Amino acid sequence: MSMVPAPDALIGKRLDVAIAKMMGVSRSQAAELIESGQVSLLTRHADKSAKLLAGDIVDLELHDEQEVPEPVCDEMEIVYEDDDIVIVNKPVGVAAHASVGWTGPTVLGSLLARGVHITSMGAAGRQGIVSRLDVGTSGLMLVCKSDLAYKEMRRQFAQHEVKKTYHAIVQGNLKQDKATIEAPIGRAKVSDFRFTVTPAGKPAVTHWDVLERFGDATLVSVNLETGRTHQIRVHFSSIGHPLIGDPMYGANPRFSQELGLERQWLNATMLDFRHPRTHIWQHVECGYPSDLRHALDVLRTTSAAQRAADEMK
Repeated sequence: MSMVPAPDALIGKRLDVAIAKMMGVSRSQAAELIESGQVSLLTRHADKSAKLLAGDIVDLELHDEQEVPEPVCDEMEIVYEDDDIVIVNKPVGVAAHASVGWTGPTVLGSLLARGVHITSMGAAGRQGIVSRLDVGTSGLMLVCKSDLAYKEMRRQFAQHEVKKTYHAIVQGNLKQDKATIEAPIGRAKVSDFRFTVTPAGKPAVTHWDVLERFGDATLVSVNLETGRTHQIRVHFSSIGHPLIGDPMYGANPRFSQELGLERQWLNATMLDFRHPRTHIWQHVECGYPSDLRHALDVLRTTSAAQRAADEMK
């Protein structure tokens, strides 16, 4: 149990927003802590929407959830490693780091369990992490082993000097061969878990190039100028081309079923950055995991059969 005075910078904020920032958790996770009574205000009753006032004391009485050891992802591949950084090919279903309510494996926990040294810099439970991937997104993720790397890579990510290339398959046939989507993204009012294009959101810029067309779907290469939560999923949904396998943002569930997909077709495929110590440009890439490869093979086979049928007409 601990008591913390309300930080000046958070006065006037909703309680769930303030707790999220104070504890380094999501807003929905903060709301769960408030509703379960693990987080409260010392001198007054307050629900998650109450405003934090000057003089408030935040009472933290978190239940011990460490009795069950965190599962380890043994099959997570290390693509690159030296004394400063380690880059993994994160499987779907693995979180970047531990968080309230998450009981599955994490990148950080799995690396530490293997004996990989990670810098102590960063928030507790998130040390060494300068950029994350969603649980449902696979691909390359960089973690810092040295203090020098943490400081420099955090700067590079913050100043958008790192080029992160994703491959995605979207529904429908994109009209252009390349384009940019520039639209602000914020939380959707209908859910704490969904995001949407909204004038009240934060600026977000997504560049894409077509790699392959299948008629009713398109494989694209995507580069982000900004790193908003669910940015690729939200932006393509906003132009009427949601990622296949992503019903949360409008994908056709029947199409997903035909392709054997249980998550969005999205993979962090390439990373280009300056090495934090040598400042020499590094290029790292990875292939697609089996579920995404299978869906892509089905699309290619179906598309080729359709073209052959059209030519015979």
